[in-house]
Amino acid sequence: MIKPKFIDYLLLVILALIWASAFFNIKIATYSYGPITIAFLRVFFGAIPVLLLCYFKKIKIEAFSKDWHWFAMIGFINLVAPFFLIAYGVQSVQSNLAAILMSTTPLSSTILGHFYTTNEKFNFIKTLGILIGFSGIIYLFSDNLLIDKNNFISALLILLGSTCYVIGGVLTLKISKKKNENVTGSILIWAIIILIPLVSFIEKPWNNIPRIDSTVSVIYLGLVSTGIAWLLRFKILVKNGLIFQSQVSYLIPIFGTILSFIFLKELITTKVLVSLIAVCVGIYFVRKADYNKTI
Repeated sequence: MIKPKFIDYLLLVILALIWASAFFNIKIATYSYGPITIAFLRVFFGAIPVLLLCYFKKIKIEAFSKDWHWFAMIGFINLVAPFFLIAYGVQSVQSNLAAILMSTTPLSSTILGHFYTTNEKFNFIKTLGILIGFSGIIYLFSDNLLIDKNNFISALLILLGSTCYVIGGVLTLKISKKKNENVTGSILIWAIIILIPLVSFIEKPWNNIPRIDSTVSVIYLGLVSTGIAWLLRFKILVKNGLIFQSQVSYLIPIFGTILSFIFLKELITTKVLVSLIAVCVGIYFVRKADYNKTI
């Protein structure tokens, strides 16, 4: 693999900032839109840059091929469910907590990888990382200033959303031989198909008069945090590989916490900082184990 250059690290930081910025924008979007509408608009606007890229690169979209059921299942588990759960949870939980809770994805994927793959088994370093990371999350739930009986379930739903990403990633292995752009475009199409009846019959967003900031945020979530971010992820993956790209996991909760303070003035307690450090340390040990395995 080519040694990363300055531009590669710059792109990694930009990707982390884009994904981290999603959390405070979700919070702003919830001021006017329901969680199903936010999920629908994210996949709708997110599909635009991805499908345009496939069109110009003449990449065939196989959303309705013989593997359509895999695309539909992954679209639901990897996009519909987590986008809805995160938006629902963020209605009553600070967005910086959502950033920290969602950053557990690498830890959860390590646990699932142990049971559902042949080459991702636990070792001492991975186990230590998982224990440290999830200890940070448990400690975060003890912060009575930010998580109480009124929003405890909301915080759990966000954590469930991160687990959906992991399960979706495992299912994607079933179609791993297909081009990333094709897979992403196909699952986005199916996510839109699934969400159209839900948003039409349950939330009926056309009856609302949304705030301008909420509308800007939800468009940003789709075009930038979903569509452009996935394309940027592809670029980094192709040039620098999965190990390099996975370093974005350290930056997202840090940037998410900083951005939520800057834009929303959200409270940062001592327990939030301790949990943030624990999660980042846990991810570091898990990634270190993966890196050592490749050299």
